[in-house]
Amino acid sequence: MGHRCRPEVFGDVVLGRKDVPASYHLCVTHDDALQGVTLVTRGDDLKPATDLHRLIQALMGWPAPRYAHHPLMRDGTGRRLAKRDGAESLRALRERGISAAEVWAMAEAN
Repeated sequence: MGHRCRPEVFGDVVLGRKDVPASYHLCVTHDDALQGVTLVTRGDDLKPATDLHRLIQALMGWPAPRYAHHPLMRDGTGRRLAKRDGAESLRALRERGISAAEVWAMAEAN
């Protein structure tokens, strides 16, 4: 049995206001449609937003990509690694010579 979408858990979602022309939810679904994205991979923390994104896609007549969600990578203290918090990107780790296997080992250790 597939996942049942429940966008109503978000309540009233603001898609745009005078000071913010468009919300993340509207922008990301629009960009995915324009770019022909067929697979979206995100952290588990964004899994609840998928239901809202599917609703927006259906209402706008945009194609729905497949979605995959992964556990968040965390540092040694349990803090999630996120760009907005200054964590190193996967690209930066790889440029420093850290292999994919080492990145996976870091993820599994946390």
